[in-house]
Amino acid sequence: MTNGSGPEAAITAGVEALVRELAGGGRLREGQLLVLGVSTSEVLGRHIGTSGSTDAAAAIFAGVEAARKEIGFTPVYQCCEHLNRALVLERAVAERLGLEQVAAVPVPGAGGSMAAYAYRRLADACLVETVQAHAGIDIGETLIGMHLRRVAVPLRPSLKQIGEARVTMAFTRPKLIGGSRAVYELPPGEELSGSAGSCD
Repeated sequence: MTNGSGPEAAITAGVEALVRELAGGGRLREGQLLVLGVSTSEVLGRHIGTSGSTDAAAAIFAGVEAARKEIGFTPVYQCCEHLNRALVLERAVAERLGLEQVAAVPVPGAGGSMAAYAYRRLADACLVETVQAHAGIDIGETLIGMHLRRVAVPLRPSLKQIGEARVTMAFTRPKLIGGSRAVYELPPGEELSGSAGSCD
């Protein structure tokens, strides 16, 4: 279905390209969380929550998986508001991270087509209430910010849309602490030495 030519193939290729772009720009590493919020209705050019599509979800999932197999990040799929934007991921990951699981099975009418599809394709999937993801892609303005770590850094995508849905994405960085004396990168080969400017 997502092989060859046609709209599904274009969706798969576009999503894979976006994921790779975000992984490169945000230095996404193996095991880190990538949250995806998707409105398949918006991908088809319809109002969010009105015309979910399993075919579009399958094409998006295929694009994510193509990138994941090489990069090694962990995909997390956000449900719709009817499940309080809970998230689909593999149970082993949820247990490793100590995430609180919640009891529901996403379906297209409550959870959304993307989350419902991912729940049935990931290995031993479960739902969790919240995560703090290292990066995220929002396809169709589903609002994923509540599941991103602080501090989010927007990354302008080279591909502005998947289908008819607008795309936004971001990676995250640790908070910068300290004042005017603070240093944020370790110079190569630096050796510590005494200084009149030390604070101890």
